[in-house]
Amino acid sequence: MTESGQPNAGDPTPPTPDGVGGESVVRGSGNAAVNAAAQRSEETARRNIPAFSELPVPEDTANLRFGPDLHPGLLALLPLVGVWEGEGEADTEDRGQHRFGQQVVVSHDGENYLSWTSRSWTYDSGGAVNDAAYRETGFWRISADDQLEFLVAHASGIIEMYYGTPITQSAWEMATDVVLASPTGPKRGGAKRIYGIVEGGDLGWVEERVHPEKGLVPHMSARLRRVAG
Repeated sequence: MTESGQPNAGDPTPPTPDGVGGESVVRGSGNAAVNAAAQRSEETARRNIPAFSELPVPEDTANLRFGPDLHPGLLALLPLVGVWEGEGEADTEDRGQHRFGQQVVVSHDGENYLSWTSRSWTYDSGGAVNDAAYRETGFWRISADDQLEFLVAHASGIIEMYYGTPITQSAWEMATDVVLASPTGPKRGGAKRIYGIVEGGDLGWVEERVHPEKGLVPHMSARLRRVAG
């Protein structure tokens, strides 16, 4: 890890990009894949995050069909906008190896940033929901020269600042430059995250985090399906 907290170990294998910016292996007929994509779009196109009251400024929207136009500066992040749900695997110091469920909402209000919220829950050995788990909120930004900025605040008492670049038009890689913990928050090393639109239009992501003895090691990963947007 560098003095600033950024990991310098090898890169994790990125999710396979899908659509523009990368090719993916689609098994079966091309017609079946097109029909499946059309069906998913029909189910999610009318859904959005709810607005509880009218504000004097535009409401957040996770559906590009509704609300204000996406800011031109965010076009490189356009595929992220939506509501995503699914499951993943994690290996953490407090819980060990375990499965978790996750919902991610990526929305915008026409300004030059994306809003990010993520809620997770764990499962018991029988597959039933066990407990609420990881929760984070933050903002994505991207500069004119494609420098990614991802500010994340964790409910556990940690704030992280990620920087990175797009891998393709549908995959993004970032590493921490700053990791701050509150007096009650856990002490963590730096991390690296990769997000990408994978085969079938899902959102896949992986996180590696610096271990004090082993360096950068797998920490969390998930595959999320689009449920709105």
